[in-house]
Amino acid sequence: MEQRISLVTLGVSDVARAKAFYEQLGWHGQEVEETVFLQAGGLALVLWGREKLAADAGISDRRADGFGGVTLAQNVRSREEVDELMATATKAGGRVTMPARETFYGGYAGYFADPDGHLWEIAWNPGFTLAADGTLTVPDFSAMD
Repeated sequence: MEQRISLVTLGVSDVARAKAFYEQLGWHGQEVEETVFLQAGGLALVLWGREKLAADAGISDRRADGFGGVTLAQNVRSREEVDELMATATKAGGRVTMPARETFYGGYAGYFADPDGHLWEIAWNPGFTLAADGTLTVPDFSAMD
């Protein structure tokens, strides 16, 4: 199996509200049959009704508000960009769950939850260089001794 993620689908309670939130963050997408597709570099972020997603996956929609064990992350090029994105998310209706702070790996990061509780980490990591197009390549950790 190739190591690739093509789509990340977030089950949301209100597609229009979720679309508006992500648009306020500067994301642009298109809606087709009550599903929003947002280009995110080499993959797509999809916003789809939570109940429809659960049915499609063959599971019950438990509506639990607890942590689901998944976070999404966007690496950025500076500490200042972390602060800017965290402020933008808050203004758009997101909720900061962990304010930006220095990290154990020498970086700077914070977390926010979107209106449906999906967690996003916004991080600057000096060990992860981003290409001009935002592509992240995992470094060779064995060469970092």
